[in-house]
Amino acid sequence: MPVVIVTDSTASLPPEVAAEHGVVVVPLQVVIGATVYDEGADGATPDLVAAALKEWKPVSTSRPGPAALLEVYEQAARDGATEIVSVHLSGDMSGTFESAQLAARDASVRVVPVDTRQVGVATGFAVLAAADVLAAGGDADAAAEAARARAAASASLFYVDTLEYLRRGGRIGHAAALLGGALSVKPLLKIEDGVVASLERVRTSARALSRLEELAVQAAGEGPVDVWVGHLANADRAADLAQRLGHRLEANLEGREVWSGELGAVLGAHVGPGMIAVCVAPRL
Repeated sequence: MPVVIVTDSTASLPPEVAAEHGVVVVPLQVVIGATVYDEGADGATPDLVAAALKEWKPVSTSRPGPAALLEVYEQAARDGATEIVSVHLSGDMSGTFESAQLAARDASVRVVPVDTRQVGVATGFAVLAAADVLAAGGDADAAAEAARARAAASASLFYVDTLEYLRRGGRIGHAAALLGGALSVKPLLKIEDGVVASLERVRTSARALSRLEELAVQAAGEGPVDVWVGHLANADRAADLAQRLGHRLEANLEGREVWSGELGAVLGAHVGPGMIAVCVAPRL
């Protein structure tokens, strides 16, 4: 394995998918009260975070430090890696990419850090694009470029019940214009230039989900895509949306299913219960 891909847990790759592609996943942390949990099935889960938020317990998140990433890189080197592509969520949303840059300076093998300028499954799809390049015989630089290209082409759209959780965590970005008496609206948001930006304001959750569907179909265009629908404590509505998108985008999916599931604990801590997200990732 001359080239290894490292990513972080916010990429939301199912463990079996990461294992299939030899991807090493580094957990971010969730802090609930005074307790620190690694994101994952044995630590911070979406249910744990959703319950804490509903109970108004203090919830925050933490990046892996440079030392933690350096140890991951060195373990990969001991296992035979000669180069590493380290693919992470937007550097404007988390310090994880900065940690990767700092760790890369001290690594015993070459590390190519990639800031996807995305979050969640859009980062995961970028990781899979890099893995496909490596499987086809490409090198680390080509894999990194494939990750950047797919992330840039992807659309990350989401609906939240309230902007309050984004405001608390300081992740509201350009969507801050929606604040100021507007916390009661049902905002449609997107990731743009690495930060959260506003799309539209709607007054009801039903209208929000209808518009989210239309926007996802528009983002898919005419070409082949992968699609993911995610949620936090809103499984029924997410399943309905995934079913509708699967039907409407059947030609674009080319036999693949809409990938769906609950949002990871770290991202869930910033958007709150009720959130529905859609990622549309063109297959380049």
